[in-house]
Amino acid sequence: MITHLKGKLVEKSPTDIVVECNGVGYFVNISLHTYSLLPSEELIAIYTHLQVKEDSHTLFGFVEKAEREVFRLLLSVSGIGASTARTMLSSLTPRQITEAISQEDVPTIQSVKGIGAKTAQRVILDLKDKILKVSGLEEVMQTTSNTNKDEALSALEVLGFNRKQADKVIDKLLKNNPEASVEQIIKLALQNL
Repeated sequence: MITHLKGKLVEKSPTDIVVECNGVGYFVNISLHTYSLLPSEELIAIYTHLQVKEDSHTLFGFVEKAEREVFRLLLSVSGIGASTARTMLSSLTPRQITEAISQEDVPTIQSVKGIGAKTAQRVILDLKDKILKVSGLEEVMQTTSNTNKDEALSALEVLGFNRKQADKVIDKLLKNNPEASVEQIIKLALQNL
């Protein structure tokens, strides 16, 4: 199996690239997320996933290892094929998908073209326990904003707000402003409670 490619970027479009390695050009399907992260220099290294079917061998490429892991997890869900998984990673970042699954956010997953309510629920049900183990995403999600979130929750509780309700509001706020300070979280939460 081809697990990564290191070579010269010969062609680049929002849906695919061609990487030349030792005189061989590899056609690699990519997501818009990977396209936006591709370096401008000619020499690149890209993580890949090779899908083998009866009639084709298709190569998918990712700049980040975590995106490849999310792609592979999505493929494990019944009803999600490679093109749907790539569409999901083009519509949402790997982090947004991870957060949506871990927070059981059906509307976010359903917002992707071609994903209905049942498929979105199946994605959450099948991947909720697996998704946080994705290399790189678990640490980021746990360290970022957890201390700020906890401090803000404590402050809102002292002010007399319901912890569960405040937790939901803060989660929504942190989706849009992951770098928000404790003060910003509290001010924004007070406006929405």
